Amino acid sequence: MSVQPTEAVVLAAGLGTRMRPLTDDRPKALIEVGGRALIDRVIDTLEAAGVTHVIVNAHYKAEMLMEHLAARAGPRITASDEREHVMDTGGGVKKALRHLKDEPFFTYNADFIWTEGTTPALRRMGEAWDGSRMGALMLLSPMEKTTGFDGPGDFFMDDNGRLARRGEAKRAPYAWMGVQIVTKAAYEETPDDPFSNNLIWDRMIPEGRLYGLVHEGTGAHVGTPTGLAEAEALLGRT
Repeated sequence: MSVQPTEAVVLAAGLGTRMRPLTDDRPKALIEVGGRALIDRVIDTLEAAGVTHVIVNAHYKAEMLMEHLAARAGPRITASDEREHVMDTGGGVKKALRHLKDEPFFTYNADFIWTEGTTPALRRMGEAWDGSRMGALMLLSPMEKTTGFDGPGDFFMDDNGRLARRGEAKRAPYAWMGVQIVTKAAYEETPDDPFSNNLIWDRMIPEGRLYGLVHEGTGAHVGTPTGLAEAEALLGRT
């Protein structure tokens, strides 16, 4: 039951406070890594995977971000305007749902990049998707193959790919890489106010419907100036 999503929601509405002073004059999504803006690296990856329509939410310096994206030749980009009220990750996706078809889609945080393995990560996710048993499928990276993560890991994964939170454990082996395949159904009966994607994942875990796929390459979270430097170094090694 594999799928190749043709639509994606890119979450780019964050204030980027941990990235200051680099975000004093621009949104974090326009910070350059290896000479290319984060948002362009994300959309390039989606376009290479066959995504033809990308919804980008915007809040901080939204006009600057959308002007930048208007200069792209493709794919088709739709703005989800959060200038008046930022909706957090889950609320941001929910607000964007009206622009999407009723098919599985990617959500992608704009501050994650990676190097590919043998097969591109998003293609592997599409091949692994099974909507009959999955509520969401996350791309995960082993902690030892990631940069820019300052925590003790996010998830444990069983032999079937089902995920569990780190909970009280001192360390979990996997970090989430900021991208998932999910469906509109996951956002049913969720608040109209801002909420985190953690809400939908915490509903799925007891049902055994939150799954992970381990990334073959290396990954980076570009959340701070230090994380930016580490991501630059990662790209320099490819």
